[in-house]
Amino acid sequence: MSVNHAWLMVVVAGLIEITWPFLLRASDNFSRLGWSAATVLALVTSFWFLNRALSVLPVGTAYAAWTGIGTIGAVIAGIVFLKEPATFARLLFVGLIVAGLLGLKLTTQAPGH
Repeated sequence: MSVNHAWLMVVVAGLIEITWPFLLRASDNFSRLGWSAATVLALVTSFWFLNRALSVLPVGTAYAAWTGIGTIGAVIAGIVFLKEPATFARLLFVGLIVAGLLGLKLTTQAPGH
């Protein structure tokens, strides 16, 4: 797998990572079976894509990108769909996460290269 393909795997894993906190909330403390199963499925699927990327990318880089994408997406989804606050400070720090992810992408090579 190429480095670019591995990055695609991380992005897919991160996008799936965005969904599970909202599914978890809908599961109502795992008391609603369908939502609970969807939460577990999202987690497992996200882990699977991350695991694929780890065959090429450094663990720390892939993990940071995966959690960063999930964090950014969850914050934005919370603002858009749950009417959570969109304060300057929150958006500034999300922007810093974006900058960090771009920096990791631009400076990452496969191990041993």
